[in-house]
Amino acid sequence: MKKGIHPAYQQVVFQDSSTGFKFISGSTKTSDETIKMDDGNTYPLIRVEISSDSHPFYTGKQKFTQADGAVDRFNKKYGLTDK
Repeated sequence: MKKGIHPAYQQVVFQDSSTGFKFISGSTKTSDETIKMDDGNTYPLIRVEISSDSHPFYTGKQKFTQADGAVDRFNKKYGLTDK
């Protein structure tokens, strides 16, 4: 591989802005903001709006608004009913 063309890969902390949940992951993203973690090391801090801690799919608070099926919509539109 050519030297000097790839971004630096480092450990960074991603923090969920809505819940405060933090996790360390490898990334090429950089930040001027840093945070000291429980392991005693200082890492760049990247703030994110949604993580697995706040996303409805992972928290189980997802709302299912299932629309009627195609057949039901057709029957409603043309006034057909089951007999």
